[in-house]
Amino acid sequence: MASQINTFRTVTANVTTVATAVYTAPSGITSIILMAQVANLTDNNGNVSFTHVTQSNVRSELVKNYKIPKHDAANVLTGKLIVEQNSSVIISASANGMYNLTMSVLESTNA
Repeated sequence: MASQINTFRTVTANVTTVATAVYTAPSGITSIILMAQVANLTDNNGNVSFTHVTQSNVRSELVKNYKIPKHDAANVLTGKLIVEQNSSVIISASANGMYNLTMSVLESTNA
C-alpha cells in the first residue's frame, strides 16, 4: 500500500504562561496551518502571544500580547502559515487556565 501524501490534523492545547511548542512539523513533512483560533473561556481579559520558530531558531512573532476579551475567540493567523520540517509554533498567555487553542493542520510528505 502506498503511503499517504496528505494528512489533516486537529491540534488542541490549553495555553499557559510558559511558551510551549504546540506543533512541530515532523522530519520529511511540510505543514500548512490552515486555521489557529484561541478562545478565552473565562470572565477575565488577557492576552496571548503566538510565534513561528524555524529549525535554525529564527523567531517570528505572529501576534504579541494580543488581547482576547472574556468569553470571546480570535484567529491568531490572518492567512495560512507554512511550517517546514522540524520548525514549530509556540504559544503563551498572560495567565494559566484562560485560553484554549485549536489549529487545523495539513501535513504533506516532502518529495
